Order: sequence, then C-alpha cells, then structure tokens
Amino acid sequence: MNKYRSHNCSELRKKDVGNNVLLSGWINKKRDHGNLLFIDLRDNYGITQCIIDKDNSNFAELEKVQLETVIKIDGKVVDRTNDTINKDIDTGEVEVVINKFVILGECKELPMPVFSDQEYSEEIRLKYRFLDLRRKKIHENIILRSKVISFIRSEMNKLGFLEFQTPILTSSSPEGARDFLVPSRLNPGKFYALPQAPQQFKQLIMVSGFDKYFQIAPCFRDEDARADRSPGEFYQLDLEMSFVQQEDVFQVVEKLLVNTFKKFSNKRLIFNEFPKISYFDALLKYGSDKPDLRNPLIINDITKIFSRDDVSFDIFKKLVKNGSRVRCIITKDTKDKPRSFFDNIDRWAKEQGASGLAYFTIEKNTEISAKGPIGKFFSKESLEEIMKQTGAKVGDSIFLACAKQKELEKILSSARDKIARDLSLIDENIFAFCWVVDYPMFEKDEQTNKIEFSHNPFSMPQGDIDKINFEKPLDILAYQYDIVCNGIELSSGAIRNHIPKLMYKLFSIAGYDNKQVDEKFSGMINALSFGAPPHGGIAPGIDRIVMLLANEKNIREVTMFPMNQNAEDLMMKAPSEVSENQLKELNLSLNLKK
Repeated sequence: MNKYRSHNCSELRKKDVGNNVLLSGWINKKRDHGNLLFIDLRDNYGITQCIIDKDNSNFAELEKVQLETVIKIDGKVVDRTNDTINKDIDTGEVEVVINKFVILGECKELPMPVFSDQEYSEEIRLKYRFLDLRRKKIHENIILRSKVISFIRSEMNKLGFLEFQTPILTSSSPEGARDFLVPSRLNPGKFYALPQAPQQFKQLIMVSGFDKYFQIAPCFRDEDARADRSPGEFYQLDLEMSFVQQEDVFQVVEKLLVNTFKKFSNKRLIFNEFPKISYFDALLKYGSDKPDLRNPLIINDITKIFSRDDVSFDIFKKLVKNGSRVRCIITKDTKDKPRSFFDNIDRWAKEQGASGLAYFTIEKNTEISAKGPIGKFFSKESLEEIMKQTGAKVGDSIFLACAKQKELEKILSSARDKIARDLSLIDENIFAFCWVVDYPMFEKDEQTNKIEFSHNPFSMPQGDIDKINFEKPLDILAYQYDIVCNGIELSSGAIRNHIPKLMYKLFSIAGYDNKQVDEKFSGMINALSFGAPPHGGIAPGIDRIVMLLANEKNIREVTMFPMNQNAEDLMMKAPSEVSENQLKELNLSLNLKK
C-alpha cells in the first residue's frame, strides 16, 4: 500500500464503510463544534469530510493546525446520518473518523483564502499563483484545459494528422507583432527570435512531403495584454494540409470544433455547419470582422436617404457631403421603452468618444411618422424608404450614427453589443460559430498611404493568377479566413501562396524587393522552388477555446501561470536583471533610456 493514501479524496463511498483508510491532502476548511472538529480534506480529485472528537489525544493538536496545511489522516469510514448527507460532493454519504494524523507540509499564514472563489487583486493572485490554482473554479479550469488538449490530439489523430514539433529558436520575421529576441553567444551580434507562430515551418513540412501536420504549439509575441490574449506566450492548435482548397480546411476545423464543444459544454451549438460571411459584409452588418452571431441586431447603411430633399436633418446631411456615412441599428418593438432607455444609449456613445447616437421610433396614427428628438426631420416618404431598406416596422426604434467609415464601424459594433445586452437579446447558453472570408490581400495605411499586407503575406490571392490586375492591389481578395465564436476570434488561416514568382510580385506591391524577400524568407522561398504542393491551414487558439468552454471572460482564468498586464511574472519575478558576466558572454551592453 502507498504510505500516504489508500484512496484519494473523491473515492470513498458507502461500500467502504467500516474500512480503515489513509487519506492525504490539504485542509480545505475546519469547523469546530467544541466537542467535535470537522475537517474538509482536499486533494486534486475532491473532498472528504473527516471528524475527530475531543476524547482523541490528537484533537488539541489538530485544532491548532493552519488551513492549507498538508496532512495524512489514518481513520475509519463511517456512514453520515441522513440529515448530514452532502449531495454536492461525491463522498457526501460518508465521512472518516480520524484515529491519528501526521503533518506532511506546514502552511504559513495565507495571503488569500483558498476555499472560496472570492475575487482578489491581480497582483495577489499572480504573486501567489500556486495558491490561486488550488481554488476550486480555477483548478477545474486547468484540468478542463488538459482534457481539451488531450481530446484535440485524439481527434486530430483520427482525422489522419501527424504531430510534429517545430523549432523554438528561429529567425525574426518582418511581419506581425514584435518578436522576442534571444542573443546568440556563439554568433556575436546575431539574434534568434522566439516564433510568433510556426508559420514558415509548417509550410516547409508540407513541402517536405508530409500530408497533414498538427502541433499544440507555443507561440511568443511581445504585445500588450487583452482579456482574450495573454502577454508574452500562448498556445494554438497549429495545423496544415497539402492538396487542399479552402473548403477542405473548413470541413476539418468544423468537425473538430463541433465535437470538442459538444463534449465539454452543455451549451447548444446553433450551427453545425458554420455560416460564411465576407469580410466586407461583416464590417457592414456587424461593424466588426469578429461578429457575435448570438446578437440578432444588424447594422444597415442608409447614407443615400440623406441626399433626399424631404430629409431636413442638416447636421448629418453636411457630414455626408464631406464623405461621412450614416448607418443605423433597428430595435424591434421598443415603442414602449421609456425615454431614459434611449438617452442612456446616447450618453453611453458620447462616453465612448463618439458624437452620440441619434434615435427615433416609428409610429403610425393616420400615417407613418417618427417620435423622438430627430423624428421631425423625416418625411413620411423618407421613413417609408428607411423601413423598406432596413425591414423596420411600426413600433421599432432606429439608432443612427454618422462618421467616417472606420469610426462608424467602431462605435456601431460596440453599440450593437451594448443595445443587445440592455435589451437582454443575447442568449448566453449558445455557441455561434462563423467563418469570415474573402479578406483583402492588401490595405492602405491611413497615415503613410503605403500599401501593406492586410492579413497574412503568404496567402494565395483569389481568381485566375494570370488575370489578376496587380495595378489595383486593393481590389485583390485572398483565400484568407478567420474562425469566430461568440464575437471572439479563435484563429486566422489561409490557403498558402506556394508559387515563388507570385510571392515576389505580391511582396513587391508591399514595398519589398526580391533581395529583401530572399533575405527575410530565404528558407521558405528556396523550399518553394523545389516542388511545393498547394497547401493551407489554420491555428485555433487553445487558450481562447478553453476560455469559451469554461465560460470565462479573461484568458488568465484558463492559463496556469499567466503574466500580468505589464508582461511580468510576479511569482518568479521575471523579467529580471542579469549579471555583467552574462552580458559579456553574449557581447552585449545596456544603454537604458532614462
């Protein structure tokens, strides 16, 4: 028998009554009833209630032991009385009468309690992450993460994929986020980069003749933290396939995600076959290329209405003449909402930095009219045209915003979410996946007017390659796609450009000459010149998948040892200073900004 335990803390049942057992774990809670002391003993698997009475010679000593001390208990399993059965835990029908105990690991005074899920400051939680991870909710989140990763691996194997590991020390990339750089001792003055993603390597695997690759890949990006992004490092399900078109990748990913989400959540998937939304339609209808399809509200463009003579809302008309657009959100049957509802939305928009949200409600007495602060500026005919264009009905309300396109998309995307939540329109018990497709190959930087890659520089442009009009680069669409769930982007992917001649041409549009491409992507360009198959892939974020399954809003809650918002590990005190000798070995000196 193991000297520490005969059972774990979730195993004991009525069938074990009368048996002597050994249990080891942490003291989760203590309840002192004077003559009787109750101990909730916790390990990775669960909790067992243990009891000791004052006649036991160990009573006084156990009474003094600090919570979270690790102890071994030697005792006997007994039935609980009917009125003390705890149906919330697996071992709730029995308890262990303590004969003796041994302290295995003492515990100092706790900086935060473990037995509750009460919120504590990020600083305390991350400094004492090992304690935070003992707490029930986050402990279960991390176990869920492990199970999800194991399941994904199993599913990928079933789908015929092979798992390979790609290098961690690689070369810096000119595209994407900032690299983490690693100085080379053996090559003074030169640096490795930690991979932002195994992008080039997974393409090289396809060139090497392997047909289907995957990896639970660590990725490193020196970028700011967000609720759905860890600073520093994260993990993704990296996959690549040869001899595929876009739809082939979609079928694999949809099958994987449907199976994963059905296994690990009781929430309903409203699409087994994910809808496909073009990038431009997503921006128009939802104001974002990460649309939350649980939200039924749709954005409509009604700019043309403001060219009519029977619309006298001059503020918007002047802005439209100067290049602004007008878009609106329809809320169904909100005629009875109080004025405060509408004014709160308008005030909220101003707090976001917008000029506000104008609004009116469509009414009909003898004829169509509009009630609200700007209703008087619209004729019956113009209102009927708005109703025709947007599908609005009598009793519906219309929120309008006028601005340049990007500013308009930003405020209406947020307003769409705000209004839907205020009206309780979002069903929190569903998952709504979609594909966003047909991304533009290039975009223009608003400050420099420079043409840049909008997404992934290694993507294949759409259409007949021989007929692409490279003189109009902003019109070129790419086989690029994002997978989105409940407004969270899980991944970007693409069918890759495997033709070196075409790659040189596309990079030249973005301002790179052939020599620069050869220098930055020498391994890739060289490999593609030796017979490369058509290939494509994607890389859904593991952290974001688990965050959705665990119903968490912050990725920190599903990451074992995350950094804080400043990319600091408060527990291990990283990043840290290094010695002069270490710097000398690397031929480095510091010139810190004051």
